Amino acid sequence: MELNTLAPVVKKKNSKRVGRGIGSGTGKTAGRGHKGQKSRAGGYHKVGFEGGQMPLQRRLPKIGFTSRNNDTARVRLSELNFKGNGNITIESLKEKKIISHSAKKVKVFLSGTLDSKVNLKGIMVTAGVKKIIEELGGKITE
Repeated sequence: MELNTLAPVVKKKNSKRVGRGIGSGTGKTAGRGHKGQKSRAGGYHKVGFEGGQMPLQRRLPKIGFTSRNNDTARVRLSELNFKGNGNITIESLKEKKIISHSAKKVKVFLSGTLDSKVNLKGIMVTAGVKKIIEELGGKITE
């Protein structure tokens, strides 16, 4: 086997050459049909154009933007190491400015270590965090 004898496994198909005479099968109108906007060079409507009818994106009312990522705040386990962290709620995390005031739910994930026992109320945790908190003697109430 030599480089000059190699051939592709699948035979390559030549691209369709349009507008090359009657014998080619795609001559004269080149597959565009007769007359009309779509047969002309550069003739096509813009995306969303509905022939003069008011397009869908303009018929529907405008609605404000609400980010889907904002309602659940993510907190590292190491961020729970603050003064007076016996009972932790969403409100106490907002007071300490660990989470934003727009957060509706909080989830603690395993990153770092926890020094003392804590009791979480109304806060979601991952399996790894749950194990660590229970080993230190803390409680998780949802």
